[in-house]
Amino acid sequence: MGKPSNEGHEGSKEEDVRRKISLIEAALYVSGRPLDLKTLGSIIGSRSKRKIRELARMLIKEYQKRNSSLEVLELDDQRFVLQLKAEYASKVRRLAVKPLLTDGPLRTLAYIAYRQPVPQKQVISARGTHAYKHIKQLLEMGLVKRKRSGRNKILRTTEYFADYFGLSHNPAVMKRQIVRILSGIGNKKRNDKAEKNK
Repeated sequence: MGKPSNEGHEGSKEEDVRRKISLIEAALYVSGRPLDLKTLGSIIGSRSKRKIRELARMLIKEYQKRNSSLEVLELDDQRFVLQLKAEYASKVRRLAVKPLLTDGPLRTLAYIAYRQPVPQKQVISARGTHAYKHIKQLLEMGLVKRKRSGRNKILRTTEYFADYFGLSHNPAVMKRQIVRILSGIGNKKRNDKAEKNK
């Protein structure tokens, strides 16, 4: 008689890994925003950050092999996001059911992006107390990150922000791109107003 086979056990282990990767993918898809390891762990029933990260990175590799319009990214704050690649986002963004952000949070985000790194109290002073809500939303969406520096909280944009909006990761280049975008919006509004007044 030979040794008992481990094939059944290995097969069920592979199926379990596959199921957990699929659950992570489903969670990232449904949320539409970056998720942290704790949240992903609650979905797959694991507390091991190492294991959760390993599974999420396996999902990243799967998407890289597919070479599709979607990608899974690991952000620098240990969160993961499923998103459209930047080169496709600009072409299909108008088809989105609702905008990523309403006007108020978008203006707060633009303020942070242009002036980063910027103290949170400066953002609140410039944008008003409603900016607290905006900052909370932007943090949850993974578009900005906050770091304590002495008594101050310093805000800056994330890599996800740059990728989502198709901007450079270099802050100086990003600032020029933002100026170009904002001046383009201003020119469009002036042209639209001129057309209405004809």
